[in-house]
Amino acid sequence: MLHALAVALPLVLAGVFVASAVAKFRRPDDLSGWAELGVPKALRQRWLVTLHPWGELVLGLALILLGGVLGFLAAVVAFFLMAAYLVLVVRARQKTPDASCACFGERRRITRVTIARNAWLTALAAVTASVIVTTPLWGGAVAAIGADAGWIVGLAVAAVTSALILWPEGADDAEAAAQPAAVPASSGDEADYIRRRTPAVTVTLADGTTTTLRDLTRARPMLMLAVSEWCGSCEPVIESIDEWRALLPELDVRFLVTARPEDSRLTSTVEPQTMHDPQGHVRASIEDWPTPSAVLFGADGMLAGGPESGVDGVRAFVHDIRASLDEILAEAQSAAEAEQPSAQVDAG
Repeated sequence: MLHALAVALPLVLAGVFVASAVAKFRRPDDLSGWAELGVPKALRQRWLVTLHPWGELVLGLALILLGGVLGFLAAVVAFFLMAAYLVLVVRARQKTPDASCACFGERRRITRVTIARNAWLTALAAVTASVIVTTPLWGGAVAAIGADAGWIVGLAVAAVTSALILWPEGADDAEAAAQPAAVPASSGDEADYIRRRTPAVTVTLADGTTTTLRDLTRARPMLMLAVSEWCGSCEPVIESIDEWRALLPELDVRFLVTARPEDSRLTSTVEPQTMHDPQGHVRASIEDWPTPSAVLFGADGMLAGGPESGVDGVRAFVHDIRASLDEILAEAQSAAEAEQPSAQVDAG
């Protein structure tokens, strides 16, 4: 049994690192992704992002081909790396419920399964370090392959590991079943957009007062920017709010954050104040969006557009709103000018 584990566990762990490296080669992460995950600022270097998948690939090959003390050292490195990944995803999810990571190339929301997967891989690395020392110094697990009934255990470990890595995104979230139907994107034909009532959920303003989202949009239309200060990809949206307020003077442009007013650096009591929703009621009442996202609320108590997500999507949405407003203003001006001659005739 010990022999089988000494062969199977390093190979399974190596397969995880190699698969992760290949996925990152296909879909490289960026500095904003590392910032969103909470990687320390000193480590957020372009060259480290570039070398990251190469390091995982080398570590995977070392677990396959090295045993004895060298294999033990490789497994120890794997353990600390997996432990670091685990700490990062736990902290990211605690700070913002919609945090995401590109752990296996594709950026996906961090869920309970993500945390369970990383905890499993950390434990797997720890056990691997304790058994890999029994394999040959050169050749490692490959040189130690042999017939043993304990391979059943190895296959079970591989099956669990694969299931945790490939688990569908969001499948563990009980709230997913209760989410309302997705609102069609506002891009394209306006007639295709299904308008719904603005949810009457409670939000807290920066000054501590509470109101409902519907009451807040009763007097003026509002463009809501759902952002997180821990989201690296949100920074361009955060930095653009003054520009977009100047571009859209007809609207209230507000941030929506999940942190409480006293806990967020984005808190602003200057009108239009920031909105705070620690329980995530707004998101749960409209759609399960990532950050950054934007939603347009009409003053008629109905959703008018969005959600639109991603920096490029939000930026395009803002300019589409400006274009629509300009079109409405032009039509109103044309109608007013058309009425002027008839009014002059009546006066004559």
